[in-house]
Amino acid sequence: MPTSVVTGGAGFLGSHLTDALLEKGHRVICLDNLITGNMANMAHLADNASHEFIRHDVSTYIEINEPVDFVFHFASPASPIDYLELPIQTLKVGALGTHNALGLAMAKRATFLLASTSEVYGDPLEHPQTEEYWGNVNPIGPRGVYDEAKRFAEAITMAYHRAQGIDTKIVRIFNTYGPRMRPKDGRVVPAFMMQALQGQPMTLFGDGDQTRSFCYVSDLIRGIVALALSDQAGPINIGNPAEMTVKQLALKIKDLTGCSSEIIREPLPVDDPKVRRPDISKARELLDWEPLEDLDKGLSNTLQYFSQLLHQAQHQAQHQAHHQAHHQAQQ
Repeated sequence: MPTSVVTGGAGFLGSHLTDALLEKGHRVICLDNLITGNMANMAHLADNASHEFIRHDVSTYIEINEPVDFVFHFASPASPIDYLELPIQTLKVGALGTHNALGLAMAKRATFLLASTSEVYGDPLEHPQTEEYWGNVNPIGPRGVYDEAKRFAEAITMAYHRAQGIDTKIVRIFNTYGPRMRPKDGRVVPAFMMQALQGQPMTLFGDGDQTRSFCYVSDLIRGIVALALSDQAGPINIGNPAEMTVKQLALKIKDLTGCSSEIIREPLPVDDPKVRRPDISKARELLDWEPLEDLDKGLSNTLQYFSQLLHQAQHQAQHQAHHQAHHQAQQ
């Protein structure tokens, strides 16, 4: 039974990766300090003897007292709201966290996989983005804390690969969506869905003509596992090359929910990329991977997840109100 360590294992992607590794017969040790991770993402694993959760900030030294075969470094705030609120933690987990996770991989002679991001391409001047493109990043802008943390993480990963002979992999993840995203993480899919489900106006930043490419989480995880088990070091783009404008996405979600929310406009955030679309030729050729999930089906699954969350929150609020009323009546 191979043992995998997943940093950020209580997060959106980390928890889905954990599920996929457990299905492949791995023992999985999850490390997370829960600043953006959520124990609810792992609740279904409570009785799984092959899964262990350790609450730990990987920006500090990582100690695992058993053999380890794979280290998947997924710990990081990963949405604009998070990294704008947690700029120093984002830089620390990208620098110190990656250093510590690589140190663990070196000590255990384990394969190391870095979850990098399409954000290393910044606001790209090349479209679609190939792995050879060096990017167009503003290092001192507000988004720079995330972009540069990931660019540094790639650099230190390659340094350990070259200088220490570690088996390393780098995946560059493009926009991904699916169940277990946080409702208020500031990303476009949860934002539109929560607004639509609650009948609130849907907020479009800028003119809505900026493009994104949305990959369903199960497709993404399949690509990451394929990379981990391959002899490729990467970086390799994993994402869905089907590009659409943010405005088209808003209309699609409005249509799927059947809501009557109006679409309102806000100014575009600083350094927000105008286009984003992966060139996945390498993933197709080297990993025999491409996305399979239909957008409408993926969005429906995700909508169902957010509807359940809203339903639970409403139920909880009613329960609390009832409890308070009962408590006051007794006084």
